Amino acid sequence: MRLAQPRIAPLKDSEFTDEQKERLAKSRQKDGSILNIFRTLVRSPDAFRAFSWWGGYVLGRNSLSPRDREIVILRTGWLCKSGYEWTQHHRIGLSSGLTAEEIERIKLGAGAEGWTSAERALIIATDDLNRDHFVSNPSWAELSKHYSERQCMDVVFTAGQYTQVSMILNSFGIQLDPGQTLDPDLKAF
Repeated sequence: MRLAQPRIAPLKDSEFTDEQKERLAKSRQKDGSILNIFRTLVRSPDAFRAFSWWGGYVLGRNSLSPRDREIVILRTGWLCKSGYEWTQHHRIGLSSGLTAEEIERIKLGAGAEGWTSAERALIIATDDLNRDHFVSNPSWAELSKHYSERQCMDVVFTAGQYTQVSMILNSFGIQLDPGQTLDPDLKAF
């Protein structure tokens, strides 16, 4: 976590306008709760609507398998030092076929033992994007050995979306939701 308290506070239920309630209608969790990210972003209803549409594509409709998508998202969140992102997607990663050990290994990068060549290519491409905002030719060639053209595009879309999400979370100081625990490697500073 970059900040120990929010710069922009999440709205309470009693503060929602009718427009904000409408925008949040599809964002409730199974238990009816609304995540702090959505409570914060809905302060700008039009931006929230656009963010939700694009995020819906990246998270749910892109061509990567859920497991591969979560490797890219978690690596991006880790590199961006986004405690909120890492915490949310740790849970999602587990439900997408990653083990807790693999999620810990994402912190170590492509050089860690145990990755397949395809997974290593995902992590290297994600690292390229984080470092240079560009997938190098060697990284693209390796990625293309394992993934279709559309999947390679979705790697870039996913890393780009979750870099933006991490920037938002970190800059606005969005805090963990109730009941969540911050990874000790991402303590607020």
